[in-house]
Amino acid sequence: MKWKDVETPVRIEMLGTGSAFAKQYDNNNALVTINGFRLLVDCGVTAPRVLYQMNIEYPEIDGILITHLHADHVGGLEEIALKMKYVHHQKPVLFITKPLAEQLWQYTLRGGMENPAEQLFSLDDFFEIRYLEEGVAAELYPGLTAELIRTEHIVGKLSYSILFNSKLFYSSDTLFNPELLLHMYEARGCKYILHDCQLYDPPAVHCTLSQLLTLPEELQQIIWLYHYGDVKDQFIGKTGAMRFMEQRVPYHFP
Repeated sequence: MKWKDVETPVRIEMLGTGSAFAKQYDNNNALVTINGFRLLVDCGVTAPRVLYQMNIEYPEIDGILITHLHADHVGGLEEIALKMKYVHHQKPVLFITKPLAEQLWQYTLRGGMENPAEQLFSLDDFFEIRYLEEGVAAELYPGLTAELIRTEHIVGKLSYSILFNSKLFYSSDTLFNPELLLHMYEARGCKYILHDCQLYDPPAVHCTLSQLLTLPEELQQIIWLYHYGDVKDQFIGKTGAMRFMEQRVPYHFP
């Protein structure tokens, strides 16, 4: 099912829809496009290859937004930053909270990117950083706002979901939080929920399908599932009113 195009819909195309260990599906990173602006949500290990296969050059990405620091969400950043610097002579725009930015450099990128010979010692030597404040909607581009919402994925580590344009909730990776989902739907008027989904039990660091199936059917009807494993085909027809997203397929959310 594709949503009917109306004026300036949010277009989302998943570079991949797979779990961290999936082999048939790429990392669950997304291209969000509106009014000609193209935002990459997370940049995992498989993102550079998928962008190449989609004939998208790195300078065509207008910004990158990072939700947390697992390799399937940040493992491709080093390649993009280095190629942008040394081949295209540009800095990619990076949307991120300040605490997460500090951890991204210190624990993920510094080892491969710090270069004393060229006086390259920090994240902003490679990126044009635009800090976002947790819980505050920010305009990334005319027609596109994003609010980062702290969610629990790994205990003690920063992780965010995103609310786009006050109507589209993108979970990234999170444990099951039915209170938050109901709040988004009932109090915030959210029209679409794109949610990560571990297909089997027990839950560990992701929401599971059995947990999502406990939600009211009216809420399930606005939920689209990604971050599934290679056994996804075995679950077709078993997701209640929820639907699977497919990778590299454009979806329009008015």
